[in-house]
Amino acid sequence: MTARAADRARYDRATAQLDAPVAIVDLDAFDANADDLVRRAGGKPIRVASKSVRCRALLERALAKDGFAGIMSFTLAESLWLARSGFDDVLLAYPSADRAAYAELAADPKLARAVTVMADDPAQLDLIDAAREGGREVVRVCLELDTSLKLLGGRVRVGARRSPLHSPAQVADMARTVARRPGFALVGIMAYEGHVAGVGDAVAGRPLRSRAIRLMQAAARRELAERRAAVVRAVRAVAPDLEFVNGGGTGSVQHTAAEDAVTEIAAGSGLYVPRLFDNYTSFRGRPAALFAQPVVRRPGVGVVTVLGGGYPASGAAGADRLPEPYLPEGLRYDPQEGAGEVQTPLLGSPADDLLIGDKVWFRHAKAGELCERFDTLHLVEGDRVTAAVPTYRGEGHTFL
Repeated sequence: MTARAADRARYDRATAQLDAPVAIVDLDAFDANADDLVRRAGGKPIRVASKSVRCRALLERALAKDGFAGIMSFTLAESLWLARSGFDDVLLAYPSADRAAYAELAADPKLARAVTVMADDPAQLDLIDAAREGGREVVRVCLELDTSLKLLGGRVRVGARRSPLHSPAQVADMARTVARRPGFALVGIMAYEGHVAGVGDAVAGRPLRSRAIRLMQAAARRELAERRAAVVRAVRAVAPDLEFVNGGGTGSVQHTAAEDAVTEIAAGSGLYVPRLFDNYTSFRGRPAALFAQPVVRRPGVGVVTVLGGGYPASGAAGADRLPEPYLPEGLRYDPQEGAGEVQTPLLGSPADDLLIGDKVWFRHAKAGELCERFDTLHLVEGDRVTAAVPTYRGEGHTFL
């Protein structure tokens, strides 16, 4: 029996009394992935990206481990909810236009101490001030550095279009704007190198493309390490008590941690290890989060139909954004139908061994987005479900 076949047998036994659709997290895999992230971080703390987890119980499990500290959130409303739930170090990774939430933040000393907001434009500070409604608490601010690699005089750009702050001078100027402005405290810098951390460098069946990605990423890491260090020096000249410099992501943990200028690493997808994180040469995680759909039809030889399963991931549309039929091995989508909202045909010889009611296990392309489809995660240890915990959705929250 292969390792994947053994996992399928375990998951089927663990969930035998549960009807699909059902979502699980394999805690042995989750913990092993967490330990590997800590190892790769080389002693620097890991801030957990909540977007990639979306379950308070599992955020708590990660943060209880040595080597993890703090949360990186994705909306301001989520940040305030987490802070009220007892998480005392929440970095909002994206600028917000949530005026009501800013009013809450500026009026509550506990929230203001726990939450740090993101900024890269003075207009964002204007919005916060206009939303205060009399709240006088100091708002903690982190500046985001654009990490993109610019070539040929800026005519070629590699990387996400995020912050407009690219040069040390631009970031230092924004730092001075924050430092001069009453009601704000500059406490951190964030720089997420998504073109390194979130792009696999070992694309199956594409050796030339994989080599090109590795060359691009090596150049990007060198350029960013030099520029990030210069940015930190420039900002510390304005704000010598800067508390943290955050960088990285699951795919670049060890590289970013090697930079002296970086004080902490962000990671989250590496806990669940969705399918988009299979294609890296620098690490190999264990799939921890899966969902099962039930077989409801057998249309013919080599074909079964499962209920639903059309859970595409965000990003540029493509086949790599679809969930992967994972267990049993050997199933594939019908190219004429793909992953359907209500039913999904699956092709392959393993279909002939599946009966009505059997489970087919899938991996989502991304990590936390799975939790927008399920209100409960069943936690598996060995071949038993030992707990059932709510996702954000299960607690009544869909923050974005």
